[in-house]
Parts: sequence; C-alpha cells; structure tokens
Amino acid sequence: MVLLVSGCSKENQENVMKKFVKTIQNTDSYYLSGDLELRNNDEVYNYEVEVSYEKKSFYKVALKNKANDATQIILKNEEGVYILTPSLNRSFKFQSDWPYNNSQIYLLSALANDLKSDKDLEFKETDKNYIFTTKVNYPNNKDLVNQKIYLNKKLKLNKVVVYDKEGVPSMELKVKKVDYSPSFKDDYFNINTVMETYSIEEEIVHETMTLEETIYPLALPTNTILSNEEKIKKTDGERILMTFEGDKPFLLVEETVNAEDEFTIIPTNGEPYRLMDTLGVMTDNSLSWITNGIEYYLVSDVLSQDELVEIAQSIYVLPTMK
Repeated sequence: MVLLVSGCSKENQENVMKKFVKTIQNTDSYYLSGDLELRNNDEVYNYEVEVSYEKKSFYKVALKNKANDATQIILKNEEGVYILTPSLNRSFKFQSDWPYNNSQIYLLSALANDLKSDKDLEFKETDKNYIFTTKVNYPNNKDLVNQKIYLNKKLKLNKVVVYDKEGVPSMELKVKKVDYSPSFKDDYFNINTVMETYSIEEEIVHETMTLEETIYPLALPTNTILSNEEKIKKTDGERILMTFEGDKPFLLVEETVNAEDEFTIIPTNGEPYRLMDTLGVMTDNSLSWITNGIEYYLVSDVLSQDELVEIAQSIYVLPTMK
C-alpha cells in the first residue's frame, strides 16, 4: 500500500510540474500581481508587485514600496534593461541578460526553470495546493537556499516563499492575480510611455537637502575600521566620503539626491539588484542604490558581492554614532 501511494504521488508530481511548466513556456504573455514581503533580520519591507511579460522577452516589473508609496520599475525591451525611478525622473540602463541569470521570486519563467533544473525537488499535495520545494540560485545572496512554490488545483500560482540556510523565510510573494491572456498596447513596454504612466502617480522631488547625520554601516569585515570621513558641498547638496581601512578596505559614499529637470537615462555596467526597500546597481566590485533621499555608493577591490550586500543591508537603520 505504501509503495502504491508513493508511486501515484510521484506520477502526480511529474504531471503537475510538466503541465505548469508547459503553460508558462507556451504563453505569449502574462500579467501577475501580488504582495511581496522581504525580511532582513528584524526589518520587514512590503511591496505591491505587478509583472507584465510579452514573448519577445519584454518584461515590466513594477515594485511599489508600501511604506512610502514610491514605485520603481525594472523594464526590459528591445533596447535594453532599465531601472526606472519616476520620483527622480531618471533611469539606469544596462546591457544585461536579466532576468535569465538567476532565480526571481515574481517571474513565472524563473520559477519554471527552478522546477526543471532541480532533480531532487520535493512535492506535497494538500486539499487546496500542490507544493514544490526547490533549490534557488541567487548568486549575490548565498544565504538563500530553497523555496516553496504553491499552486492551486487549477495550477495557478498562489504563493512563493524563499528560505535561508536556517530555514527562516526571507522573501514571500502572495499572488493576487495571474492572467495568461492580457492585452498590452503596442507602446506598453516603451520607456517613455512607462515613465509618463508612473510619473503621474509619483511626486517629483526637487528639494535640495543636507546630510544632517552620517549613517554608518553596522556590519564591518573583521579587522576593518573607519579611517577617514569627509563632508563635501555639492552644487545642489552634500556628499560624505567614508574610507574604511584594514584587512578588507572599502569606500562608502553618501550624498543627497534630487530629481532631474528632464528625464535622464544613465548608462551603467552591472546588473539590477533588489536591496530590501529599493532597486540598486550591482557590479563585480560595487553596489549603489538610493533610499530615503540619499544615494549610496559602496566600492571595494577586495570585497565579494556577498560582503558588499551584507554591509549595505546593515546601513538600513536610523543614523547612529560611530
């Protein structure tokens, strides 16, 4: 009896996975919306997520931070990959193969790839859901090791939870809607159209600000200390340069940021990177991002990308003393 049940379960696992993967591979377009929760120690960040896909490898991922109602968009079209920030009237442009280089919690194609590539995936069936447990591939965050993918009995995605090495949930996506036959206008993935659409909703920030207090990272590599700090006046604000020396030296720059008068596209190397409450730019030896009206730039010749992320995440606190 046990062998018979196990055999049926294995067969059902294969059928469910193949049908779900085939649906995604055969779809010409889809629209997905949901709520995304990210956890960093005791900090929790919540987003409204909207994902649009068209088979020409066009993507638009809109992430609205519920804490401040600020929206950022990852856009992929025939011209490249962009991070759009409507509130600052600017965009970063990448020559990137995103999103085909790692796992992505809110992209159906990435979930399908995780299912196909994991020969040791686990399967469970409940009254309401099929649940798959697979390995994940987040190259810049080795702490994330696996995920649970929840499908309803009609094979629609319900939920995805990504876990760290300790088995603690790090990311959770609760899906509100999946539409496999949406209708997009011809200019839907055009960068100017996207900016115009979201700029109506976003308040453009033009105020010149000062850096009243330095925000220091709480996580430092062993035998590495702050050796120099310098505040510099800019035409439209201030900049702070912090030099850290020791076994793993690095430079951290914090500066005020204002919206561009005209929409500006900034070409950049690297890849889009989601860093808790914002989208940033990751290269081999640097990480840059904007949050709470401050632009950060972290660079080192010796730190790994994982170490850059760890330092960056430790800055997500109120201003502290050295």
